[in-house]
Amino acid sequence: MHLDEIKALTASIPGLQGLNVTIPYKQSIIPLLDQLDPVAAEIGAVNTVVVKRNNKGFLLSGYNTDAKGFRLSLPQDFNHTHALVLGTGGASAAVTYVLKTMGIEVLKVSRDKRSEGIIGYEEINKDVLERFTFIINSTPSGMFPQTNAAPALPFHLLGPRHFVYDLIYNPAETLLLKQAREAGASTQNGMEMLKLQAELAFKIWMGEKW
Repeated sequence: MHLDEIKALTASIPGLQGLNVTIPYKQSIIPLLDQLDPVAAEIGAVNTVVVKRNNKGFLLSGYNTDAKGFRLSLPQDFNHTHALVLGTGGASAAVTYVLKTMGIEVLKVSRDKRSEGIIGYEEINKDVLERFTFIINSTPSGMFPQTNAAPALPFHLLGPRHFVYDLIYNPAETLLLKQAREAGASTQNGMEMLKLQAELAFKIWMGEKW
């Protein structure tokens, strides 16, 4: 199904109340929506869509539960002040939004883009990793079925000061997390965030406070 078929699909299913949006459509779906929650608008990415029906048909409203799900999934003893975010897509935007609201300095890493606040993987060196001890993978690298892939980090520079968070949850331990763990870093996968964002999306669909 193509994105431009969403309204036709919604019209064909009278009982449809909402849907989730995943990689790589979290940003490109926005022009097709009728309304946008302020947080989703600021992030520039949507992962939850609500179908609001009326006498004239329906409106599609976009929300972002990834951001709050990510925030709630962080450990209680979290104390990092600088974060390295791998990727520049919709998930990266939600993570960056949360980190900045927490007062954390963010540096993004991309294979393609280069601009202020975005570096290439080849620029990740000892000096960068001395400062940026919280590393979040928001790319699909390592996701099933491509489980032999991993972002190009200099794993030999990681250690106990680092916390590596992979938003991927299938497999439970990606190659990235395995290599980071073996280097001595703390690790976490995206399963808790997945559950939390889904619970928040369900509350939105049910009209509950989230």
